[in-house]
Amino acid sequence: MTRYALRAASLGVALGLWQLLTSRNIDLWLRFSQFPTVTDVAHAFAGRLSGSDYWTDLTDSLTRILTGFLLAAVLGVGAGVLVARSRLAEDLLGPVLEVVRPVPAIALVPVAILLFPSNEQGIVFITCTAAFFPVLVSTRHAVRALAPVWEEAVRTMGGGRWRVLGSVVLPGALPGVFGGLSVGIGVSWICVISAEMISGQYGVGYRTWQDYTVVDYPGVFVGMVTIGVLGWLTSTAVELLGRRLTRWLPRTSYVPAAARTKPARAAATAAPPTRTAAPERHDTEEARDEHLVRD
Repeated sequence: MTRYALRAASLGVALGLWQLLTSRNIDLWLRFSQFPTVTDVAHAFAGRLSGSDYWTDLTDSLTRILTGFLLAAVLGVGAGVLVARSRLAEDLLGPVLEVVRPVPAIALVPVAILLFPSNEQGIVFITCTAAFFPVLVSTRHAVRALAPVWEEAVRTMGGGRWRVLGSVVLPGALPGVFGGLSVGIGVSWICVISAEMISGQYGVGYRTWQDYTVVDYPGVFVGMVTIGVLGWLTSTAVELLGRRLTRWLPRTSYVPAAARTKPARAAATAAPPTRTAAPERHDTEEARDEHLVRD
């Protein structure tokens, strides 16, 4: 079975189990009788696709997530490189960043409401803050992990600070940067949906919360499925872009342990290496004797 067939089979099994538990109203410890069936969600999803509100919410959420994420990528990479390369910047910015970093971005909703004149700007701010710190931390660690010999080689050939930054620091840190971007895009979706539920007027999160308040549970699951698909698509896009920009890196393919070939037993019991020390010592003694004769 191919990998794609296996993934499709796992998804089909999950949907089938969901349909079975909800259609039979099975209540063991979890109350599946309160859940809508897969067919109910599918009918609600088809109805949403034919309306304009669904596409408006989709556009608003994507605009917010892309704006906040792009700002976080630029600011996070810049701040990470600056903190990693400059001791002065680390001393000035490090304490503030480390104090703010543990604060959940969704806890900044009251601050965003007070700080920004519109809810739209506040949601973008929360989204940007959520993605900023994963990108910052990953970039900082990636820059500090670079081998100093690369920078020394560029400087030996006459390269200056900007040459080192463009030829060594940024290319060498790209794998770590895209690791932070992959984490950041996922966190951004969590926070933008939460912010839309609290203070938004449009968006997938806002619509999902409205469906919950009017007890439209199939509509709630339509929102959840939409969020999951959008998050998967954006994360995949970031991963593909990272592979494209780091295609110069050596790739190692994963080989399961069971498929690895074990070395032959004869190789483990190979003959001991031949003694080569004696001829070398003999040559050394001849050179010493010849030197004594010349003296």
